[in-house]
Amino acid sequence: MFATAELRWFYQGILPNEMIKWFQSGGAGEELKAPEEREDLYLYAAGYEYLNIKLREERLEVKWRQAELGELSFRNAGKGKAEKWLKWICGSPPAQSLIATIPIETREWVRVKKSRTQRQFQVLSDESIISVPVDADINQGCTVELTQLIVKGEAWWSLAFEAFGEDENLIATLHKVVEWVAKSYSGLSVQAASSSGYPKWLSMTVNR
Repeated sequence: MFATAELRWFYQGILPNEMIKWFQSGGAGEELKAPEEREDLYLYAAGYEYLNIKLREERLEVKWRQAELGELSFRNAGKGKAEKWLKWICGSPPAQSLIATIPIETREWVRVKKSRTQRQFQVLSDESIISVPVDADINQGCTVELTQLIVKGEAWWSLAFEAFGEDENLIATLHKVVEWVAKSYSGLSVQAASSSGYPKWLSMTVNR
């Protein structure tokens, strides 16, 4: 089990070229890997926006929203709603057994295709920030991801920050990296109304 502090936005449509160009430029960080293509299976449960359950490559990932952290400013580009999550990862077949015990009456598995590009930033002991490879093993940092999503035949895209490391430093890490990245941000204005975790976004797509 480990905790993360997260900030996400979701928008309907194809990933805008201006977002792609910004993310591929050096302004968002110096280390960039090729997009990751995959399909995740999410368990949508009406009324359970604090619970995120998905199957990814034969393993079960369960995330529980521990706290809503309020709005976080993205400089002059808008605001978002930060959240703190706890994550558990369980391999298969135990994953299937755990799913069967979930006491949710209204549930639906939703397939989400993803093309995700990530960057990773490390927060050093002097509180400075450096860009590092996505697969680098670091103790305190934050990933930034730009993702094209396809769900129920509809295109969506997402911009997200996910801070990790020592629990007492999570919120500070998220703030520092968001502020650092926002200095070079040249994409679309993002709004708090479009900011949420995956469970709330799934409720919008399922109930359309």
